[in-house]
This record gives sequence, C-alpha cells and structure tokens, in this order.
Amino acid sequence: MNKFKVKLYNNISEVGLARLDPERFEYGPNVSEPDAILLRSADITTADFPASLLCIGRAGIGVNNIPVARCSEEGIVVFNTPGANANAVKELAVAALVLSSRHLVEAVNWAAGLKDEGEAAPALIEKGKSRFVGPELKGKTLGIIGLGAIGAMLADVAVQLEMEVLGYDPYMTVEAAWRINRNVKRVADKAEIFANCDYISLHVPLNDETRYMINADSLAKMKDGARIINLARAELVDDDAMCDALKSGKVACYVTDFPNAKTLSMPNTICIPHLGASTPESEDNCAVMAADAVSDYLCNGNIHNSVNLPDIYLPRVSKYRLCAIHRNIPNMVGSISTALARTGLNIEHMINKSKHSYACTLVETDDEITEEVLECLRKVPGILRIRVIR
Repeated sequence: MNKFKVKLYNNISEVGLARLDPERFEYGPNVSEPDAILLRSADITTADFPASLLCIGRAGIGVNNIPVARCSEEGIVVFNTPGANANAVKELAVAALVLSSRHLVEAVNWAAGLKDEGEAAPALIEKGKSRFVGPELKGKTLGIIGLGAIGAMLADVAVQLEMEVLGYDPYMTVEAAWRINRNVKRVADKAEIFANCDYISLHVPLNDETRYMINADSLAKMKDGARIINLARAELVDDDAMCDALKSGKVACYVTDFPNAKTLSMPNTICIPHLGASTPESEDNCAVMAADAVSDYLCNGNIHNSVNLPDIYLPRVSKYRLCAIHRNIPNMVGSISTALARTGLNIEHMINKSKHSYACTLVETDDEITEEVLECLRKVPGILRIRVIR
C-alpha cells in the first residue's frame, strides 16, 4: 500500500503529527507530490499546487493564508480547526478586560522605572499609584459580538465575574445556543451592544459583512468611555476611526492582538503581539484536529470542519469507495448513479452532501473500480475531482 504524503509548511506539534499512522503516512517539509498540506500561518495564497494535492489542513481558525476559492475549483478540501484554540483566546480575552480597566500595563512599566530609587521607591509608589485607578468589572456590561466557541466561553466567565452580558450573533447554530449561559441576554441588533455596553469584545470571522464593523458610525453610537477588545481579526476595526475615538475619549481603551504601525502609536491602546492561540495546549489541540481531519479524508473520504466542502460521513463497510468532489448543481446524484450503472458497477451505499456551490458524493461498492469507471465519471458535467479509496 502506497503511503499518503503530507507536506509541512510550518512546525506542527508532534502531538498532532503522532495522529498520522506511520504505516499509512509520511510527512515532512520536503516531500514531493503531496496528497495533503499541513500548515499554520504560512502564506500559500500564490503557491502552485501539484495535481496530487487533495486537501489542506490549517492548524488554526483563519484561512486568509490559503486560496480557498482556487482550492474549491480544483476539488481540494480545506480544513480548519474551529474551537481548538478557544480556551486560549478566552483566557486572553479575560486578561484584556482587566488590562483595559486597571491600567496595568502603564502601572507595571511605571513601577519598573523606579528600580534605581532605592529606599525611596515604596514611598514614591504610594504617592504615584493614584494615577492608575481604574474601574472593576463587576456590575459593568459586556457586549460580545459573535457567540461561537470563544464568545460563549467568555460570556460564561463574564457572568461569573458578575458582569451583565449582552450577546449578538445572527448566525448562531443550535449547538452553539446550548453552550450559552442562560444569564446572557441575546440581542437582535448589534446596535444594542454599541449603545449599552461598557466593554465590547469581538469574536467573529472576517468577511465582507464584518470588515470594519467598528467604524466611525458604530463608535459614535457607543457609550462614552467604552473599552473595546479585538482578538479576532485586525480588519474588524477601522484604525483611523478608532484613533480618533481614543483621542477624543469616546473610547477609553482599545486592546488589539494585531499590532501595526498605526495601532502601536495610538493613545490608550494595548497592543498584544498576536498571542491569542500562543499556548502549547492550543497548538497541540489545533494540530490534532487538523491531522485527524486530513487523515480521515485521505483514508475514508469523510469530511469534518471544512471551510469549502460540507461535512460528510459514511461508515466503511464495502471493499471500495469512490469520493467525488463536484459542483452543487441539479441532478448530480442521478448523473453519477447513471454513469456508474453504465459500467455495470453496483452501488452498495451512497451519500451526498452540499455546501454553497460545492458538494461531495461518497459511493461504496464491492465491485472493482476500473479506469473505465473513472473515465465515465470524469465525463459527468460538474465533476471537479474523483478518486478511489481502497
């Protein structure tokens, strides 16, 4: 049996790589003609992909570094790892709430500057500490935009900190709804968050709808002295508008995990060097989830946590399996079934799932899948990729 080849574009946790059965996989940064790619933040948006490439596993949530649209057209499945780093980001968000309130960064830096004052340091500290007075979280209102894995966990902690919590998420799944603390008040419009919250934390993906959702208009609707936390994506916030709001005092503090030349020079801004998922536990979790997704797809054709193809699962029962990636157009299942019938192949089990413009069909059979069968399927309009799994 030929081994699947997995090319590594970043250092991937050994805990994750251990999930790849050495009897079935070989991996490394220099493998040629890979069946899969595993990466973290490496930018492959302009990379040339070999015809052998079947899938890409991103050990993380964001896929801006992957040409997803091109992959879809080439029948390449792109996986990410939603929720794998949720606890790490949640903990950083809790820290950000405290940092934004208590002036801890400035206070610690100021205290460090007194190291040469000798015996006078304690008195100087007592005299100067009043400049760093900041409010407690208890009794304040936190608005969370995005109630996915991270937002839901943060909401639960905030309730335990005795904060009032408002949550906004128009795309919440049933599974996510079960995770939400019953004390969280869900609102139907994010304008309610802007108008009523002392703190606002962003936990949404970046897309055309969310880009610069914090802008001059939304900032104008906020309470004076609001504190804003962005550990999700840099482009959720219009830096120019935020800078103006900080200078005017409309925003008391801005915490971002995505520093740039602009934010590094803005007043009352805490710039964290993209530490959201920077924990060993998070890196292990992401690597395990990505490796498992890649392994199951290559070995079985099953898809979990794909950003461009649907979740699909079919237990292995028969001897052979066909995996077809195709466009989501009418009568594809019928066309595939008809094409197989023409070759005399008997379908034992079959499942089809779709996601937006693309779909996947898995077919199980005990009949030998010949090149004639594959050629017949390739002629079906809308087929992007077809492969046999033995």
